[in-house]
Amino acid sequence: MNTSPWVCINTDQYGRYAEVKLGSVTQRMRWVEPGTFMMGTPPSELQRRNHEVQHRVTLTRGYWLAETTCIQLLWQEVMGNNPAKFKEAKRPVENVSWKDTHEFMEKINLQYAGMDLRLPTEAEWEYACRANTQTPFSFGENITTHQVNYNGNFPYPGGKLGIFRAQTVEVKSLPANPWGFYEMHGNTWEWIEDYYQEHLGTEPLIDPHGPEEGEYFVMRGACWFDHAATTRSGDRDIGKMTLRIPFLSFRFAQSEIHFNEG
Repeated sequence: MNTSPWVCINTDQYGRYAEVKLGSVTQRMRWVEPGTFMMGTPPSELQRRNHEVQHRVTLTRGYWLAETTCIQLLWQEVMGNNPAKFKEAKRPVENVSWKDTHEFMEKINLQYAGMDLRLPTEAEWEYACRANTQTPFSFGENITTHQVNYNGNFPYPGGKLGIFRAQTVEVKSLPANPWGFYEMHGNTWEWIEDYYQEHLGTEPLIDPHGPEEGEYFVMRGACWFDHAATTRSGDRDIGKMTLRIPFLSFRFAQSEIHFNEG
């Protein structure tokens, strides 16, 4: 089948968005304008890690990014199975590997002309997560478990103890960041397209991608199991392409929508 999905493009308080209907599921994707930001974290940021070297990044091309992680309902419709541990239609699909996510996106791209789904680059992900902020979190200097799904027994320095849900929550259960993206901090880790590069350097970069090859891929965002510090905008982690764990998901991106609007 080589059909175009129904899509409606509109604007709201966050900006431009597209609602794309894939089978019975409608996924909202948000347009991210080109821009420049400071990627990584300053040495003064509490509980930062050494591989979060701060450097200026310019993204010269805008892109679309799913406002949520991929839900189980959509995964089930495309793949015919549901690998998630915490099963519920509108929770993130987890227990999926980097390789699994590519098989999922390839199936959609073959079925729907013009989709060209992909994972975001590391720079694209952090740019959308930060949403024009430079604080440890897009919500400010600290967070609570009413904003982010993390292990509330381990708050960020200066924060208060919170709840520990010990599982994922349904997407859009918690507040969106200033650009309208949900649960970019916590809930589930998210796969990134890039191979992991430990030394990002301090030089300014334009439209960066990861190395051409490597052993590990980047993971971002942290999850329900992690301490608050791990959910910071600049935190990074790694995993092999076959890694499947019940707190690892993804959100897909697209360089541009180039099919007919419905």
